[in-house]
Amino acid sequence: MTAAMVEHYEVSSEGPWDYLLQTWRELDIPQGWRAEIDEGQIVLVPPPNRHHNVIAHQIQKFLYSGLRTDLGIFQTLGIHIARLDRLYVPDLVVMPESFVTDDDAAATDPVDAADALLVVEITSRGNARDDRTMKLWGYAHAPVPAYLLIDRFDQHGPTSTLFTEPQDGAYKRMERVPFGERLELPEPFAGELDTARFPTD
Repeated sequence: MTAAMVEHYEVSSEGPWDYLLQTWRELDIPQGWRAEIDEGQIVLVPPPNRHHNVIAHQIQKFLYSGLRTDLGIFQTLGIHIARLDRLYVPDLVVMPESFVTDDDAAATDPVDAADALLVVEITSRGNARDDRTMKLWGYAHAPVPAYLLIDRFDQHGPTSTLFTEPQDGAYKRMERVPFGERLELPEPFAGELDTARFPTD
């Protein structure tokens, strides 16, 4: 993803986070774009390219092949990192379906990032650094148990990295493989993700 435009919204009497969240709910953004909240700003993210979508499709196919029936894989789902007052929209989120289909919640409300079992981010040229640093830090603080970073623009060549075991705002374990190799995912995603199917730019 690439941050195409950043707007800063003035703090209102209801508090900065509440105001940003209400503004986020009411945004009318072009189809395919996403809006995220980071460091007191709303960031608009343009649609990904075809290679990005192919990678997301391959990961989704792999995950669905062995996913528990109570879990779902969601795209364009807003997740709130309460400890940091941040709201991200990962490329893929795996979490119990019941947390997304809750009848008591508004359809536009983000879900709690702490309920996610896995988040997946696929880098684009303009935002790779954010996915490697800012979002890595944010997901560890949520804490999200597993963060899969598909980095097509790593300086050493395209890589897939799995971060696990978040503790005190950092992931204790990391496994990285270049495109073409297999990456072992933990329970409840037991199996090897074949990255040979990922296209490169």
